[in-house]
Amino acid sequence: MDSWKEYILEDVIDKFIDYRGKTPKKTQNGVPLVTAKIVKKGRILTPTEFIAIEDYESWMTRGLPKINDIVLTTEAPLGEIALVKDDKVALAQRIITLRGKVDKVHNPFLKYYFQSNIGQYKLKSRASGSTVSGIKSSVLKKIPVDLPPLPEQKAIAEVLSSLDDKIDLLHRQNKTLEAMAETLFRQWFVEEADESWEEPSSYTTLTLNELIEINPKEYLKKGAQATYLEMKNVRSNSSCPELWYSIEYTSGTKFRNGDTIMARITPCLQNGKRAFVQFLKNDEIGWGSTEFLIFRTKEPYHPFVSYLLASNGAFKAFAEKSMTGSSGRQRVQTNSLWNFDLKKPPNDKIVELNSIFEVLSTKIHLNHNQIQTLTKLRDTLLPKLMSGEVRVKMNIDNGTI
Repeated sequence: MDSWKEYILEDVIDKFIDYRGKTPKKTQNGVPLVTAKIVKKGRILTPTEFIAIEDYESWMTRGLPKINDIVLTTEAPLGEIALVKDDKVALAQRIITLRGKVDKVHNPFLKYYFQSNIGQYKLKSRASGSTVSGIKSSVLKKIPVDLPPLPEQKAIAEVLSSLDDKIDLLHRQNKTLEAMAETLFRQWFVEEADESWEEPSSYTTLTLNELIEINPKEYLKKGAQATYLEMKNVRSNSSCPELWYSIEYTSGTKFRNGDTIMARITPCLQNGKRAFVQFLKNDEIGWGSTEFLIFRTKEPYHPFVSYLLASNGAFKAFAEKSMTGSSGRQRVQTNSLWNFDLKKPPNDKIVELNSIFEVLSTKIHLNHNQIQTLTKLRDTLLPKLMSGEVRVKMNIDNGTI
């Protein structure tokens, strides 16, 4: 690391953009609002909130974020970081934007620096606050950072970015594949008969009891090691959970590969938490929260159909109406779900849909496995590259790595 130098952050940053004023009125569309909750694991998730275009410049009076600027959450949680990818975004409170001096620092490298355990320690060790831990702008500016020469910064960032770009591509592919499957389910099971059907009478009502079994009985011995899935690791925008691990079974819902998990409690149901189980070994039984509903598709329908049911807006709204209990702990009443009726496609269409759902669910699973492999590789390389333990060989003459 002889060529690496220590700098104070404010000496290599061209602009800090910080906003701490009153949030303007939200709109249905307009300028995407980057909030602390959507900056996660090096990425800005799809924004769900917007502000009016006419409010944008007056709100961002301290500076307008640009593409490749760094956004950093300063509290709740502290230290989530990502690069701006859109030409116009608005910042919510508890977020600061960093823009490096072009002759000193490569923004993508600095993003990875603060994403690494080295950068995370420097941020969190300087946090303050008794109730909510956060870092002040004045403290952030004085953080020491270790930087290699600019060409090496760019080379390191290129290695890590190539992995992240592939991960992002696979995430986008899975989102598209799930959207395709959800559209097919909605067209053939929920909406009115498709115009391509020869006769409106060629379909009949499909009761929920004919389609799925809810909370099927499975057995796990108390104290046995078994794969466990936490509610917090069930996602709202993907059939694939983020993480699962093995612990001793105590009590909870039990499931197998091919089952669907759906949250039954406030606010997890409203947030759309659900998952399609494809991560267990053959014949393995997993378990999770007592606040899960388990759906198991009945023949002749493909197992993925139960996940598509849980993802369907009409079914989710129907389930929410059945919730009872105190305002903070309302739960779905299973018995009321049986009143949700669907459309039964013609038999030949069921065969065709099953074939499509098999292809889509398998591809989603393979993509997710590849995402995990690439993420592990990136997370292994990141601290080694940021500490100088692993160096990137470069040919300065032709710019190759």
